[in-house]
Amino acid sequence: MQVFSCPYLKGNVELSDEREAHIALNHPDLLPTYLEQIGKTLADPDQIRRSTRLSAARLFSRWFEDVLHGKYVVVVVVSEPAPTERHWIITAYIARRLAKGEIEWNKD
Repeated sequence: MQVFSCPYLKGNVELSDEREAHIALNHPDLLPTYLEQIGKTLADPDQIRRSTRLSAARLFSRWFEDVLHGKYVVVVVVSEPAPTERHWIITAYIARRLAKGEIEWNKD
């Protein structure tokens, strides 16, 4: 299991081996090459949106010039409320543009 720091969530975000394998299988353009960018996206996102599919999920996104000649890395994080307050990645992918959804936070 990998663990990434996420200042926005005031805690750590888990990437289980099972979820990492899922991402590598379904999004081979992202993993294993850009694992470091997942951590950078969680540490310093450009934007955070609420998921339209899952109310407990947020989409963290960040633009990288060095990812496939300029693309977003999007990391989808599910959060459990207190007392557990656990955060984990359900998927991540590379995108040319961001999906629609309610913007929760923007880097300005």
